[in-house]
Amino acid sequence: MQNLAIKYRPKNFNEILSQEHLVGSRGIFRGFVDNNYFPNAIFYGTAGCGKTTLARVIAKELKWDFYEFNATTIKVEELRYVIKQYKGALTHPLLFIDEIHRLTRNQEEVLLPFMESGEIVLIGASTANPYYSLSSAFRSRSHLFKLNSIKDSDIKVLLSKVIESENFSVDDEAIEYIVKSSNGDARGALNLLESAVMASDKVTLDTLKAIRGEVLRDGTSQSDSHYELTSAMIKSIRGSDINAALYYLARLISEGENPEFIARRLAILASEDIGNANPNALNLAASTTTIVSKIGYPEARIPLSQLVIYLASSPKSNSSYRAINSALKAVEDGLILSVPNNIKTHSKSYIYPHDFGGYVKQKYLEKELQFYKSSSIGFEKTLNDWIEKIKREE
Repeated sequence: MQNLAIKYRPKNFNEILSQEHLVGSRGIFRGFVDNNYFPNAIFYGTAGCGKTTLARVIAKELKWDFYEFNATTIKVEELRYVIKQYKGALTHPLLFIDEIHRLTRNQEEVLLPFMESGEIVLIGASTANPYYSLSSAFRSRSHLFKLNSIKDSDIKVLLSKVIESENFSVDDEAIEYIVKSSNGDARGALNLLESAVMASDKVTLDTLKAIRGEVLRDGTSQSDSHYELTSAMIKSIRGSDINAALYYLARLISEGENPEFIARRLAILASEDIGNANPNALNLAASTTTIVSKIGYPEARIPLSQLVIYLASSPKSNSSYRAINSALKAVEDGLILSVPNNIKTHSKSYIYPHDFGGYVKQKYLEKELQFYKSSSIGFEKTLNDWIEKIKREE
């Protein structure tokens, strides 16, 4: 039997599933094709959402030569050979590179000038978010298009079409299981159906569960969910929602996210969003980062949970974050002040504060600046009291 995913791969825009924003009647891609045009582009989205298929259909609609590569195996010589064939030609090739986020710097440097000159059109595909995974040079020469996961309703329509066309015997509950367990992956749905048909004359729920016992997951290390789940966890902690934060932590853990990555993100939050409102948050985050690097899973889940609960429960302040950003902006905008003579190295006019009980008024800046504004939340209120008391006792 021919592979079902290949046999039923869409052949035109009308057959593309769940990407109406791109290929629907008012989709931007139809306008491009009508004008015999397509820009350098990056398609990103979950596995099985149709990135490769869409690139093939675009090449077919435009009647452009299509070359398909994978960034993990492509050779620079191959790229140069293809590009050379079209030098001076009236047409140009469409180069498709899967897993484009894995290109080496050398491979990128070969492609960039030809993308800019228009001698090739490149479409890259990735399950990783290109805003994080691709170089700025690549992003500036491409348009980024996010593809949706295939809707359950569309997968169900596709399965019904295949089942009827191939005359398969499949229970209704089996169809539902294929849809739900495929998690928006049309290829995964057809592959599961194909394996089940090869295993039994009648496809039942038991047959399917014996082949695929769990729902297909995005896999956080490369997919968009890596960033979405992490962002959701951070925002839940910032919003002091303990249970939501724990849920997203559990999702990250269950999908195999590196515990050290999670701990590092929590350490950043401890300083950025809690800061001196509870300085011990950063201490606990630092300890957790060290601990999880030593013990790994499954035990690492426990200190991560402890840290998440502590951070979500802590008073919040981003005063330190805002203060350094304000200071950096001032410097970047050209505010460059000379160091006053009294605090220069080996200055004889420097006044040693410890000789005056810990504080003495003297010049530290050429002009007065104000970057820090306390939130007066949590321990920051105590710090305010300290600095006020120090300066009162001059």
